[in-house]
Order: sequence, then C-alpha cells, then structure tokens
Amino acid sequence: QVELVESGGGLVQAGGSLRLSCAASGRTFSSVAMGWFRQAPGKGREFVAAISQSGSSTYYANSVKGRFTISRDNAKNTVYLQMNSLKPEDTAVYYCAASDGAAMREPLYDYWGQGTQVTVSS
Repeated sequence: QVELVESGGGLVQAGGSLRLSCAASGRTFSSVAMGWFRQAPGKGREFVAAISQSGSSTYYANSVKGRFTISRDNAKNTVYLQMNSLKPEDTAVYYCAASDGAAMREPLYDYWGQGTQVTVSS
C-alpha cells in the first residue's frame, strides 16, 4: 500500500508558477513509478507527466511540454511538478499517482492521492 499526499496548489495569475509536491509513504518509494494527472470540471482525468522509478525517464503531455517539469527525490519520498507559464486552461484538480509497474500515460496507476486544486486566473 502507498499513501500519497499532494500539496502546493493554489490560485495564481496567468504566466505565474507553482510547484506541486506529493509525499509518499508505506512503500519503498524508489520501487514505484509516479505520475501526475489533472481533472477540470466536467472533464475526464488527463495525463500530465510521469517519471520512472529512478527518475531517468520522464514523459509529458503535449499541452504541458516545455512548461512543466516532473522530478523526484527518492531520499525524501517525494515527487514534484514544477509548473511555469501557467495558463487558465491549466486550472484543474491535480492528482499524483503511483504505479508498481512502469510509468505510463494511462490512468491505470495503483495508488492515488486526494488531489490539490490549481486555479489560474486570466
């Protein structure tokens, strides 16, 4: 079992930055791949970024590539999502997720956090 707790969400103006954190507990953190997803009101859960167990491989949705950066600190059991040049369309609840297998773009992860709200004003 892996427990995930997101933090760092909030209200920011367009063009601004936020850094989301997701703290994991319950398992050896370096054994799980991690992903970030988001869900806007009335829409399905959308892939944002993912990172492999070692951090050597990262994956991004086209909509965030070049603006967002996923990273992890296995010593701190934490994965991060640095979000720059934020746009109003980035407004959503952001979820982190952990996978016992490979990092992936599909929302088939084994464990999910409760989410943190990110609101970008125009």
